[in-house]
Amino acid sequence: MQRIPEPELMTAHEQVDAYADADFSSGDSRTVALIEQLLDETGPLPKDPLIVDLGCGPGNITIRLAELLPNAQVIGIDGSEPMLAVAKRRSIRTSNNLKFIRLQLHEIEVELKDLADLVVSNSLLHHLKKPDLLWSVTQSIAKPGCRVLHRDLRRPTSLAEVHRLQQQHLPKAPSVLIQDFTASLVAAYTTDEVDQQLRRAEMKCAKAWSEDDRYLVVSGLVG
Repeated sequence: MQRIPEPELMTAHEQVDAYADADFSSGDSRTVALIEQLLDETGPLPKDPLIVDLGCGPGNITIRLAELLPNAQVIGIDGSEPMLAVAKRRSIRTSNNLKFIRLQLHEIEVELKDLADLVVSNSLLHHLKKPDLLWSVTQSIAKPGCRVLHRDLRRPTSLAEVHRLQQQHLPKAPSVLIQDFTASLVAAYTTDEVDQQLRRAEMKCAKAWSEDDRYLVVSGLVG
């Protein structure tokens, strides 16, 4: 099935409100579990590490990481001001090791060059018309030994499969979430495509693999 891109930023208030109200706890927990698994496999982070959550949206993963790793400085970055407003409200009771910054992806390289010990994202890659930018930014902001964990949807082989996944996983969701879910599946990359992206970026210590019926994961070391 041919990929059809979707808008890179989610700024419509209807979208933002729907995502703020939705229960993504299962997927969020899985992403954090994969991050913990990566740290178990590669060893503990340095003292006082910097963790960067790219495309953080309403802050679901960012807040969990700040609570999980209280010695870390955690930065959530997104280009959507309405999404960041939700994230900031949610994090008001979180410790002061967390902050949110509005930046476009291409602006991050200058702001955080060579500073990150762990770079993560959740459901960012499929928004990007130029996916190689994610990997070049990841490399640019990484310290030596930086770890990377990106999790995203992967594109099905047919529209029939898109419909099946929507009926299985979001049968009674609000219409805006159903529309976004199906559009995101069509906009997502396949595991083979992400493998090619990693090869072009020469990220030889990170691996992409398929997870369950609709996700892919990239995990490993940046360099």
